[in-house]
Amino acid sequence: MPRIGAHVSAAGGVVNAPINAYKEGCECFQFFSRPPQGGPAPVINPADAKKFINTCKKHDLEGYIHTPYYINLASQNNRVKYGSIKVIREELERGCFLKVKYIMTHLGTAAGYSDRKKAITEVIKSLKKTLTGYKGETMFLIENSAGSGQIIGHDFKEIKKIINGLKGCKVGVCLDVMHAFASGYHPAKLFNAFDKEIGLKYLKLIHANDAKSELGSHIDRHEHIGLGNIGKEYFKKWLSDKRLSKINFVLETPKDGRANDLEIMKKLRS
Repeated sequence: MPRIGAHVSAAGGVVNAPINAYKEGCECFQFFSRPPQGGPAPVINPADAKKFINTCKKHDLEGYIHTPYYINLASQNNRVKYGSIKVIREELERGCFLKVKYIMTHLGTAAGYSDRKKAITEVIKSLKKTLTGYKGETMFLIENSAGSGQIIGHDFKEIKKIINGLKGCKVGVCLDVMHAFASGYHPAKLFNAFDKEIGLKYLKLIHANDAKSELGSHIDRHEHIGLGNIGKEYFKKWLSDKRLSKINFVLETPKDGRANDLEIMKKLRS
C-alpha cells in the first residue's frame, strides 16, 4: 500500500521536517535541506542528524529531499552549471547523513541552444560529473517537468535518453502527475505511457498534484486534489493500481488546504 505524505517546512532546521510531517498526518515527507531560492546550506551537525533519524524511526516516516529551484545542468554559464553539479552532490551527501531515501531535481533548460539535443548531451555530462564516485544509499531521482519554455524533461522519451546515458549510475524517476498532465499525457494512459517510454522499474516516487492548467498546456499550476482538471477518480485509480503499490505519493498542493488533501488521498486509498 502506498504511503501518502506532503512537502513540509524545515524552517528552523532540518530536525523540524519530520516533526512537522508527523503533526500534519504524513506517512512520508519531502523537504528542502537548504533555501530553495539560493543561499548557503545550513550545516547539519551530528546531533541534529541523529534527532532527524530518530524522529523518522519513532513515527515510521520516510523522508525525501527536493533540490533548490535554480538547478540548471545544461547552462552555458559554467558558474551556474558547475554550481548545480556541486549542489546536487552536496544534497546527496546530506541525504545520506540524514538517511533519507531519495533526492529529486529538475534538470534545467535548453534556452540558448540552437539544437536541443546538445542541451540533453550537456545534462548527461553534468549528471555523470555529479554521480561519479558516489556510493551513498540516498538515491538520485530525475523529476519530470511541465515543459514550459525550453525546460528539459517533460517528454518521457527525453528522460529515458538521459537515463540511458547514465549507465552504471544509480538513478530513478520522481513522476509529478500534474507536470505529466501539462505535458500532454492523459491520466487514463499515464502509467502505461511511462512504462512504455521509460519503464516502471525506474519509478520511485510520485508527486500527487491536481492541475489548474489544461491537458498539454505546459503550464505548471498545482491544484488541490479533486478541484483540478485531473480529478479524484484518477488518483483513486492510481492508488489502487497494483503496479504502484510500493510507490509513495507526496503532495505539493497549495499550502492552504493541504491537510484536507492528505485526508482525501487517504480516503481514496482505502
